[in-house]
Amino acid sequence: MLAELGIMTRGRGMYEITGRVAELLPAQDGLLTLFVRHTSCSLLIQENADPDVQRDLAAFFARFVPDADDPRMDYLVHRAEGPDDMPAHIKAAVLPVSLSIPVSQGRMLLGTWQGIYLMEHRAAPHSRKIALHFM
Repeated sequence: MLAELGIMTRGRGMYEITGRVAELLPAQDGLLTLFVRHTSCSLLIQENADPDVQRDLAAFFARFVPDADDPRMDYLVHRAEGPDDMPAHIKAAVLPVSLSIPVSQGRMLLGTWQGIYLMEHRAAPHSRKIALHFM
């Protein structure tokens, strides 16, 4: 199976896509690979029970790589699309852009509190595409 999942973001944040991915799986055993086809967002497997986890991760990455208009980031040259442009690329360089998830009888073998997230690093809304390959 080869499929593509489209995600409309509202700007920075974590967007859980676990259910949408699960709907596309055949009732078989195999391995699912997800790959985000962009350079300024990431894919994560993260806790999906307590929303404080997403808030804390967002706060951490905002401090870890602030926007280019922050004085600590004055060394950045690439600002073609605004102050969030290069910081988004940096975050995507240190976070995963692909995931591999084992599947048993059509169900992803995620842990009890695990969910799949698209993490949008840009401030503005974007249309994102994720390629899914099931073998």
